[in-house]
Amino acid sequence: MSRKRVKLLVDSLTRSSKHFNKSEVECLVKLFDTLVAKASSHFAGAGFDRTVFRDTLHSAFGLTDEVMLDRVFSTFDRSNTGNITVVEWVEGLGVLLRGTLEEKMKYCFAIYDLNGDGYISREEMFQMLKNSLLIQPADEEPDEGVKDLVEIALKKMDYDHDGKLSFTDFEKAVREESLLLEAFGPCLPDIKSIIAFEQKVFRETPK
Repeated sequence: MSRKRVKLLVDSLTRSSKHFNKSEVECLVKLFDTLVAKASSHFAGAGFDRTVFRDTLHSAFGLTDEVMLDRVFSTFDRSNTGNITVVEWVEGLGVLLRGTLEEKMKYCFAIYDLNGDGYISREEMFQMLKNSLLIQPADEEPDEGVKDLVEIALKKMDYDHDGKLSFTDFEKAVREESLLLEAFGPCLPDIKSIIAFEQKVFRETPK
């Protein structure tokens, strides 16, 4: 990318970004270019693919759950092209690293709403909790334990008692108990990973 294009891109992203200043945006664009270079040449210039994305989030933030990583990829990949563009990268990281509670609630809800119908259903909760739980001892039926957890979650969060969670239910529950933000599996980096990532990426001040 020519220096002129980079400058225009950084200016435009700085204007649209609520969370990063200009030098931070430059650092993120630089990191984006490094990741694109790692991706298959098929996407060169357009962005990087799911594999590079998952590897990056895994090594930067310790996110390991494959279902969650796929869902995080889908929320970043808003244009649904199968690769992450520089705009999606900067905006997505804005929420991941410095998002407001409001933004994080929307992000987590979108991750957990597996089929995108605007609700987190019993089946979706079961699917996610099943993946994030450690396997139980042999004498215990693991699915039963997961079903119990789903019922507990519904009892606590399903305010309108329709057997599924709308965003309104989810938001109300999280505002009352912030730990419920990641009730159905880890999809946000922890504070330690965020600090380490920012120090590493933003330490290099662009020339």
